[in-house]
Amino acid sequence: MKIIIKLIALLLLTCIQLASAAAAAKPNILFIFADDWGWGDLSCHGHPYVKTPNIDRLAKEGTDFHRFTVASGVCSPSRTAVMTGHFPARYNIDGHFAWVPSNAKRNMPDWLDPKTPTLPGMLQSAGYATAHFGKWHLSNDMIPDSPLPGVYGYDDYGAFNCAGEQMPVHEDADHAIAFIEKNAAANRPFFVNLWMHEPHTPFHTVPKYEWRFRDMESRPDAIYASVLSHADDRIGKVLEALDRLKLTENTLVVFSSDNGPARASRPTELTLGYDTATGAGWGIGASKGITAGRKGYKSALFEGGINVPFIARWPGKIEAGKIDGNSLISAVDLLPTFCEIAGAKLPATYEPDGVSQVAALKGKPASTRQKPLFWKMASPWPAPKDRPYHWVSYAVVDQNWKLVANRDSEYVELYDLVTDPYEKTDLKGTRPAVVKQLLGKLKQWQSTLPGRPTGNVFSAERSK
Repeated sequence: MKIIIKLIALLLLTCIQLASAAAAAKPNILFIFADDWGWGDLSCHGHPYVKTPNIDRLAKEGTDFHRFTVASGVCSPSRTAVMTGHFPARYNIDGHFAWVPSNAKRNMPDWLDPKTPTLPGMLQSAGYATAHFGKWHLSNDMIPDSPLPGVYGYDDYGAFNCAGEQMPVHEDADHAIAFIEKNAAANRPFFVNLWMHEPHTPFHTVPKYEWRFRDMESRPDAIYASVLSHADDRIGKVLEALDRLKLTENTLVVFSSDNGPARASRPTELTLGYDTATGAGWGIGASKGITAGRKGYKSALFEGGINVPFIARWPGKIEAGKIDGNSLISAVDLLPTFCEIAGAKLPATYEPDGVSQVAALKGKPASTRQKPLFWKMASPWPAPKDRPYHWVSYAVVDQNWKLVANRDSEYVELYDLVTDPYEKTDLKGTRPAVVKQLLGKLKQWQSTLPGRPTGNVFSAERSK
């Protein structure tokens, strides 16, 4: 009997050790998602005065992917794509979540349906500890009965732009580090969303960071540089924590942005503003983000609004110091990519709009992308004179081609993104067959979209 007991105890110990080893082998994932951070707003992308040494470190130790695009020119739909692996139009999320009357007027839900299959939920099922720290905006702080982030698959969270208590924006990194330390001690793999406020308005400046740029003649430029510097330092603190805990080698770190930079449509004075979720700070007069030549800004479906930084570091797996200018990666690809890395199975009834890009991350991109990419936004037509690139309501990218269309597709433009990444030459007059083909794909995709939101997605405020 004693021998049997000893054998059972040994077997249990072996199982525990094997489970512990398997958990240790699973890579951790840290996804840093900035807010309105333009493609050109990095010193490693040539910005003339912004300094981002910690993000530059990621580029030096990883690969800088130049053709990454998000699924919208504004935040809520862009974040929906990351969470679900679907184009946000599938949920009627075509703009930012605001207060209830505005959502209703735009035929939008009041929040992302909690029953939607999500990235953190799938990683939870694979044994990951999951957390979200920072901006939420898959609902709104002005809708008190909206679901809290925890119901979407997070073990822990601290957030703003959501119901409940608003986490101070500058505490994001400290919360992330504490969560990482806790799970490192438990030898459990983790997935962390670090969704930063910067450089969204209002700009919450801190004297230490303003002092760094005290010699700049332009006060708005100094404010903009200071908030980016503050965000970069917080990223540095998290990277240092990974080093200290000896987790760097086994952690995939990705830095990106939810859309292109915000810019005032006309000269705007520098004034103080107030946000109900984040508090007081400088207004859009200090929005000085750049796209490094890309057309348009935030809210546009030209590349300036959707082509954003995407830097990935995973030592020994992702090549260091490399620039990838060819791989066409989308935000809808992140869910299947992270799930493959984590060994998480996709639900049997779930079909992503994206594809796994693990091979591309590891330097072995496919010669062509098998699935086209689609965008939908409510945009004015004709184009406003003060916002000439903000008229596009639909876009489709297939291989090297990009077609943009107004709200009824009566007016289109066609670009070859490989030879013309800055969208300077409209080719619709010389490539009618390509236009016809892409319009056909766009119309077919449009036919799959719902006419209105469905599910548990409406606030009780609607009844009022």
